[in-house]
Amino acid sequence: HYIVYSPDTVKRMVDEGHIVANHTNHHYSMPSVTYSTDVFNKELTDVENKFKELTGKDIPKFFRPPMGQYSEKSLAMTKDLGYKTVFWSFAYVDWYNDKQPTHEYAKDKIYTRTHPGAIVLLHPNSKTNTEILDEVITHWKEEGYSLKTLDYLTKNQGKN
Repeated sequence: HYIVYSPDTVKRMVDEGHIVANHTNHHYSMPSVTYSTDVFNKELTDVENKFKELTGKDIPKFFRPPMGQYSEKSLAMTKDLGYKTVFWSFAYVDWYNDKQPTHEYAKDKIYTRTHPGAIVLLHPNSKTNTEILDEVITHWKEEGYSLKTLDYLTKNQGKN
């Protein structure tokens, strides 16, 4: 929905070098739509087309399944479309606009669950995440962690 409702944000993210990847058009549980290749594929290709129309670029072929729900069939169908499915190591309840966690709670959850190789799911609509992100990144760096892109990780799998 960011492509439609916040196109300037998406353009800025692309211009700044962020990976803007696919999360489907309607946020369905993808195993629930594997009954139809057309319905399944449309969830991803609609986003591809909107992204291309907005940015003039092809969307990076990374996919995060809504709610983390998957089946062997949905993973295979996603792979058939050329996507690499990416899951997260941990998330915390940060997605409710009207029930944001305190800074202390959020940092505690993030810090105690951080580990080497972690893929952290932080929702972009979280006011708390926005307010603490700089501090969290600084803390990670002080702890010896470095941040890497999905591109970097997939190109260097098994090398580190």
